[in-house]
Amino acid sequence: MSRRPFIAGNWKLNLGPEEAAAVARALVSAIADRGDVTVAVFPTALSVSAVLDAAAGSDIGIGVQEIEAVPKGAYTGGNSAEMARAMGCTYALVGHSERRQLWGETDERCAAKVAHALEAGLLPILCVGETLDQRKAGQVEAVVTGQLEAGLATLSPDQVGSVTLAYEPVWAIGTGEAATPAQAQEVHATLRGWLRARYGAIADDIRIQYGGSVKPGNAAELLACPDIDGALVGGASLKAESFAAIVAAANP
Repeated sequence: MSRRPFIAGNWKLNLGPEEAAAVARALVSAIADRGDVTVAVFPTALSVSAVLDAAAGSDIGIGVQEIEAVPKGAYTGGNSAEMARAMGCTYALVGHSERRQLWGETDERCAAKVAHALEAGLLPILCVGETLDQRKAGQVEAVVTGQLEAGLATLSPDQVGSVTLAYEPVWAIGTGEAATPAQAQEVHATLRGWLRARYGAIADDIRIQYGGSVKPGNAAELLACPDIDGALVGGASLKAESFAAIVAAANP
């Protein structure tokens, strides 16, 4: 089964409106001949509008890093999926490890956000991954499949097919230490096997990204693995040149 590679850049709390727009414009030019690869970027909420303007006319998808599970209300600091969609966003990140660790996001809250994103017309990327202590304790499979099961719990099979997954080992995020291709492929195969056992052939259509210190130097080897369908890129996505190199590595 051939799945179209999906490379996404999570800009986290970086790049204000002017900087973000400049990177977006450079990226539009740098990946003009990327071939059959889906590309998206996730600016900070304060820069989304500027990036939408800068990328107008291209097919680079724009997403939000965080949404609430409600359309509006007394949620100071929250982002509305409906408002993001109205602005022109296509995607939403859900369950990133930093949200889970720093904001205490629970599996149940992630499930509500995934469902709400789909209801609002956004395509969610659901992130799962283990800490170093969990890996050392031999709990990788239990942790990632537990997060996956909880995150998809309220969805119909058709809705599950619209979700992208991102496996991001917490110990590899921002540390410069990526999982080896063999380590990453093992977990990706576990996730796809879990999906196949519950949803059948839908599992062959779902894209599973790898996230965790992805760089131009290791992207090709990671993306060559049969169950790795793309990357959720952090620091290397903040410069158009390095991000474009990762996109090029995904070109089948």
